[in-house]
Amino acid sequence: MAVSHSTSRGVASLPVEAALAPFSARRLLLLGGIGLILAGMLFGDIFAVFVLHQNAARVGASLADAAHAALAGNASAVIASFQKVGRFLENRGTKVDTHVHMIDFGYLGLMLAILQPWIALSETAKRLLAWLFLAGAWVLPVGVFLIHYVGLAYSPLQAIGWASIFADLGGLFVLLATLAYLGGLSRSFRIAAGPRVKDKLLSDRSAPGRMLLAGGVLLVLLGFLHGSYYAAVDLYNHEASDYGILSRMTSSAAIGDTAAVDKALADYGRLQGEKAVNIAAHAHAIEFGLLAILLAFFQPYVSLRKTWKRRWAAVLLAGSLLLPVCVLLELDYGLIAGGLADLGGLLLIIALLAMWVGILRYTGELDAARGIQ
Repeated sequence: MAVSHSTSRGVASLPVEAALAPFSARRLLLLGGIGLILAGMLFGDIFAVFVLHQNAARVGASLADAAHAALAGNASAVIASFQKVGRFLENRGTKVDTHVHMIDFGYLGLMLAILQPWIALSETAKRLLAWLFLAGAWVLPVGVFLIHYVGLAYSPLQAIGWASIFADLGGLFVLLATLAYLGGLSRSFRIAAGPRVKDKLLSDRSAPGRMLLAGGVLLVLLGFLHGSYYAAVDLYNHEASDYGILSRMTSSAAIGDTAAVDKALADYGRLQGEKAVNIAAHAHAIEFGLLAILLAFFQPYVSLRKTWKRRWAAVLLAGSLLLPVCVLLELDYGLIAGGLADLGGLLLIIALLAMWVGILRYTGELDAARGIQ
């Protein structure tokens, strides 16, 4: 990677253009990381609209069937109902894991892209590690997604299917690449000789960068405050209610009180919904805040007009706030709040896609200036 040496204070200044050479590690991790986040968010939005609520309704219906089968003394029906619950939860769990892993690996890719100038490895080694990281970051979530559909078919192992094997392999790729990068970072701290590196990205003070940085910190703070409030005020009450409702359901089933069982089931469903929306709002606010902070560093690479860069930053922050707030309101306002939450997710995706296109334009302009075909 090319660097231009400054005579002041022995600092090597890294030009923005030099950091995005064709197929450089930073370019691969930057574009690949944002691509992973985009894919994960798009998948999450589709999952929320077409699978999540329907799946929750099926789980609730199966639990109700199990309770009524227990009232009737039908043991085989109880077992069948709980088997359905297990399949529905596996279906939901693998899709949630797919969504989360894609986004988390995208965040990790952006963090590694920021650190590239301080990783004391050859550019060839860093580029190979970037390809290894991205390969694992795609293989793992795809493997997790397929677990529900592939199962143990044709597996050489008794309890682990091919999808799980490939998911674990993808995780190993990500782990090895990340450890190698951390080793290079540690090595750079131990090197006494040579100029220090100053990356111009970290000194950017543009309006979109400041907006994303300030908005991201605020979102993280709001997420922490909400999580602290929920833990202090509602969490222990919810845990106590969880045990109390299940006990009431069991005792009502024992005496054959169908109405009391139905009421306990309704109360249990609402309780789980309250826990889910509070945890989701807390997690999403922090997650989107971190995304805004990471994107703030890369604004010099977004080749769009300054006005549009500010607009897309504002759209991203608006969606980042709208989604967790509306998720929190879903129990009280139902489909209206759910639809607004999905709209917030869509705004996030559109803004992130616009920034990704802007970075593609920037890298294309660099390549054209160098005469790369």
